[in-house]
Amino acid sequence: MPSTPSSAVFESSHEFEFFDYFRVPYAVQSEGLRLERLDGRLGVLRPLTPMSGDGRRLVWWRGGPNQTAATRAGRFQLAGFTIAAHVVGVGPDDLLQNLGHSWRRLDGIADEDGNEVAAVWESAEGAVFLPFDPGEVMLNLWSERYTTLGRRGVGRTARSAMLRTYYLVRPLLPRRLQIMLRQIFAAQQGVPEFPQWPIEASLHDMYEWLFGLLTSIAGAPVPWIDVWPTGKTWAFVLTHDVETDAGVADRELLRAPERRHGFRSSWNFVPERYCLDQDVVRELRAEDCEIGVHGLRHDGRDLASRRMLSKRLPAMRAAADRWQAAGFRSPATQRHWELMPLLGFDYDSSYTDTDPYEPQPGGCCTYWPYFNEDQVELPITLPQDHTLFSVLREADPDLWRKKARELSQRGGMVLVLAHPDYADDPKLLAAWEALLSEFAEDPTMWQALPREVATWWRHRAASRLVRESGAWTITGPAAEAGEVRFSTLAPTNHEVQA
Repeated sequence: MPSTPSSAVFESSHEFEFFDYFRVPYAVQSEGLRLERLDGRLGVLRPLTPMSGDGRRLVWWRGGPNQTAATRAGRFQLAGFTIAAHVVGVGPDDLLQNLGHSWRRLDGIADEDGNEVAAVWESAEGAVFLPFDPGEVMLNLWSERYTTLGRRGVGRTARSAMLRTYYLVRPLLPRRLQIMLRQIFAAQQGVPEFPQWPIEASLHDMYEWLFGLLTSIAGAPVPWIDVWPTGKTWAFVLTHDVETDAGVADRELLRAPERRHGFRSSWNFVPERYCLDQDVVRELRAEDCEIGVHGLRHDGRDLASRRMLSKRLPAMRAAADRWQAAGFRSPATQRHWELMPLLGFDYDSSYTDTDPYEPQPGGCCTYWPYFNEDQVELPITLPQDHTLFSVLREADPDLWRKKARELSQRGGMVLVLAHPDYADDPKLLAAWEALLSEFAEDPTMWQALPREVATWWRHRAASRLVRESGAWTITGPAAEAGEVRFSTLAPTNHEVQA
């Protein structure tokens, strides 16, 4: 939601998704800013306190349903990171007459073969031209639409179909054969170029790069609302999917180490695969743990179609009411961007940040929460236990701790999924104990339940920055817990990424 002009740093001809996400104060002022060339496909953003004759501004390509012949859709390389969007390949002289002169190439944009197809341009007067929409990049990565863009997106279809077929017949297969087939699939898949595994940082690198550009255009640090509350620099979220009654019985294998280290966790149960004793729910809730819904029958069909979801949703919602569950995770992390908001849960946690080894390979490419319409998405950001310790036999058993350390340094959300159904594996139990021990005494960590993260994210999105007596303060539901941060020309990880 844009700010009022009196509390804005920038004015913009259109809404700017990047500012909305970071809660940067700006005002939409179309009068005098819109560029009507090319049916209004250009957006203009400029500081609200320009000096006389100042030409500093950001002009970006907004595109539209009918792209010009000069646009290309795909995955591209920019300044060392990957974007997925429509990119316009014409130069600034063709689009930005009267906005500046003496344009120079700032950064090239290359296609999947390394050929430059467009560029970011800067004028002598301080204007910058982006040949793509940062908001489209964000949406294409969050929603995994990048998997269909470009030539290399098409090749994923056969592998994904093979894996989906496997998961349909998996209930009929002996356990040993299931693991063997997963191991074969994983060896054939390998690690894709994008998203990289186990960490894909392109979206966050774009955030940092764009903050640098906007700080230069503003001529001063840009304020925004921190990602985490109460001064914490990263979040640690423990979740469990309980697939069978054996998992219900073995829950103490994972819960006991959590309890010993003072952690809370979320437990996702399947309503119609086994009988869940309400005493189990009461016991977990008494320890301030959370209960979630893990599909209906764990057969991979809940999100197969809108019709199937409409048939199954009443039973899943009834279980949510019975368990007082705010969150959902689909079996086998099945997901469908358009269907997920229809679930009606406060949050969903079915997306991974990056994972080529699941039945639906891909990932949302972020280690922060985000919205899909009114539903908060909480991505799983550590490799799944079964994948790491059973499928990838040569994987580093310390990968959990290593990635968690890096995400904590980046100001991310470390959201781990471990199954009590597989917790009789000594390697898994040792890694679980090591992960919990590593961060049990970390004062920078926010150890939160998923529902708490979702609530915070809603409070943050409903709040804004205002300037009072020369200082920036937060108004709205995040006012008490929120922190104001500022960008710099050479941003540190926390200043832009936390």
